[in-house]
Amino acid sequence: MVEPGMLELGKAGSSGVAKGVLPVLRDGVVVAQLRASNWKEAATAVVGEREWVFAKQKRELTGRWSADPEGSARLRARQVSLWKGTWEADLEGTPVAVASLSVWKGTHRFTSGGKTVGESGSTGGWSPRPTLTCAGTVPLEHQVFLLWLEVVIGRRNQAAITGATVAATGGATAGGS
Repeated sequence: MVEPGMLELGKAGSSGVAKGVLPVLRDGVVVAQLRASNWKEAATAVVGEREWVFAKQKRELTGRWSADPEGSARLRARQVSLWKGTWEADLEGTPVAVASLSVWKGTHRFTSGGKTVGESGSTGGWSPRPTLTCAGTVPLEHQVFLLWLEVVIGRRNQAAITGATVAATGGATAGGS
């Protein structure tokens, strides 16, 4: 049985984790650690005693134990529709559909076997951070992978908005020329 509750991605270097590491919190307690790359879609996560490697391989995001051979994957996620913002995930044999709940808030619903198993959200405020609430049947390492997926989707959406803004302004900057 997995403890249900909301996971929250904390601020880097807070809650007793090393600088540059994001704590994954449940009720204010660190349950995992995530070191996400700033430059590519990759991260390492420590969940319990196990280290996971999250990366982009070809057109999908993957997760494997650090001891597994490179190129293997226990967890997978791939975008199904850019326009609808839908994804499909395979969490060690369990299929999970990821659908957009709110385009404006960037939140998602996770379903498996026709049942909702989780929903994402954010902390709000000036620097919102992703949150994830899952059913008690979803293992913690799968929840951490889905939380990382939320980080990746958020970065992709932000890059798309930035690109559209630059294109719309003709590349103009605030200072002008």
